[in-house]
This record gives sequence, C-alpha cells and structure tokens, in this order.
Amino acid sequence: MVRASLLAALLIVLAACSRDGALGPFAESQVPPALTPRFYPPEGWAWGFIGVGDKPVQRYGVGSTRRVPTATVVVVPGYGETAEMWFETASDLIDDGYTVWILDRAGQGGSGRYVAPRDLGHVPTFDPDIAALREFVRVVVRPAPDTPLVLLSHADGVVVALSAVRAGMKADGLIASSPQLANVEPGRRLLGSVRRSDTPPPGWKPWSRETPDDREAGSTHDAWRGKVGQAWRVANPDLRMAGPSLGWTKAYEAASRLTETGAAQTRTNVLMLNPATSADALCQRLPQCRVETILGARPAMHLEADEWRMPWLKVIEAFTETRPQTADQAPVSPVRPRP
Repeated sequence: MVRASLLAALLIVLAACSRDGALGPFAESQVPPALTPRFYPPEGWAWGFIGVGDKPVQRYGVGSTRRVPTATVVVVPGYGETAEMWFETASDLIDDGYTVWILDRAGQGGSGRYVAPRDLGHVPTFDPDIAALREFVRVVVRPAPDTPLVLLSHADGVVVALSAVRAGMKADGLIASSPQLANVEPGRRLLGSVRRSDTPPPGWKPWSRETPDDREAGSTHDAWRGKVGQAWRVANPDLRMAGPSLGWTKAYEAASRLTETGAAQTRTNVLMLNPATSADALCQRLPQCRVETILGARPAMHLEADEWRMPWLKVIEAFTETRPQTADQAPVSPVRPRP
C-alpha cells in the first residue's frame, strides 16, 4: 500500500511538473546542433520525476541494455552538472550491459529550484538530496536482488551518495570519481550567518555565454568534451547554472562534516578515483575503501580525453563486475592498495 501511494504521488508530480513556472523541473531538453551523435541521449533514453515531501521535484533519466543487465549504475552528479553531461558515459556503460540511471540533484540540472534566479544553486541542507536518492533507489530503480547496484558519484556528489548509504540505503558498491569534501573557511561561514542563506555570495555573477566551459575551467584536457556542458546550457536556458548560494556552501560544509564523523557506519565497498586530499583522508576511515590514481587526469574524468577517460571507464567496469563483499563480511582492517 505504501509503495502504491508513493507511485501514485510520482504520477501526480509528473502531471503537475509543467505548471511550476521558472522554479519547476525541466525535461526533454533540446539537443544542441553543435554536438556530434556520441553526445546524444542513449538509445531509448527516458525521463521521469520524483518528489519527496514538499521539496523541489527532481528529474531523473534512464537507459538500459537490450539484454539482461549485469549491473545497475546510479549516477550522482557533482555541483552544476546536468544528466546530459553524462550521456556519452551512460551510452558506454549501457553498451557494456548495464542499466544506467542519472538523478539530477535538487536545485540543479533539470530538477526544480528552491529560489530564483534559476541559475543560482541553492539548497538549505543536503538532507532532501539524500532522502530523494534513497527513495529513488527504493521506489523507482528497485534493483533486482541478483543484479549488483553501484553508485557512481562525482566531486561533491560523493557526500550525497555516502550519506544515503550511511542512512541505510543498500548498495553493492560506491565509486567516487574525483571526490571532494568541503573546505571550511571560518570567515566565509561568519559571512553566511549574517546574510540570508538563499542569496549569492559577494562577487557572484549569473551564467552567461562567457562563463568558462569545462576545459577553460581546468576540469578536462579534451576540447570537444569540455564544450558539452556549455552547449547544453546554451540550447536549454533552464539547465544553466552559475555559482552556489551562501546556503548551499554552508549545507555542503555541514554534510561533509557529517560524512566524516559517520564514516564508520558506511556499509558498502568504496572505490575513490583521484580523490582530493580531504576525501583521501576520509577513505582511511571507511570500513571498506581503496584509492586508485589515474595519473595526469583532470577532475571531470567522464569528460576527459581518451588517454585518461578510457582507463577511468575500465576501472569503473572492473569494480562493477566484481560483486564485492558487504562491510559485515569484510576483514576488520581491510587493505587499501594504491597503484
């Protein structure tokens, strides 16, 4: 009965999503004319929406192999990313036999917004994102018992993914690509306590065509993949994102600290790829965690040149195809090899 009620609520959300105006969710994005087919949506790609409580409705997408999937991969993007930026990677994983889901985070991508302007990334707390990921996996994804479920997170998305697992969400493994925890700056926190949390920080600028693309921002070496996010935003104004609000930054700091203090309760196998220093230290505190390094890669490895992206994909697929032990079955002091 509970599941039926939740599914009914999802249908209501889907029917109402187009009436929320500028803050509402957005789907069926227009493919930018400048992109080549490798960046198009995977064949059979479908969009949907999920809403938890009175929080902004979140957009998700899904595509699957034509045969029985060998694993289910749920992508948790980093700040400012849209599901569209993961289409090439989703197609690669689908071709290799996986079902791929991507959940846009609240206040970002094609999901609903808390505040205007739409390109100001704002959440009062990461808790709704964490709750939405848990309900999304439980109610929408519903992985089969004999099919491994792996979370693929990027950058600060690791905070959402690890927190959801710590809160009881079942996952066979978690991959953190270029994971990063917040660096707490006391002066910025003091400023955030004085001003409204849903306001931009000093110096904030709205998105514009002059906003650096991912290559110009130093996230990838690849000239073509570096333009993918910018191309989608030019063609689809509702996907545009600038910098985060004061409240988003404070929420990220708070969620990062909870991720660190609750590390021992995170019951899944974790693989960190090229972690920032703070995330590298976190790996040492998790019951099952190892670090692998792809030398020379920049942070957005799903958008990197093939020299780095292909090894990244191989590591992800090797991890996904090896069904790991649960944390309860693992040794008390697991070995965390490094290359």
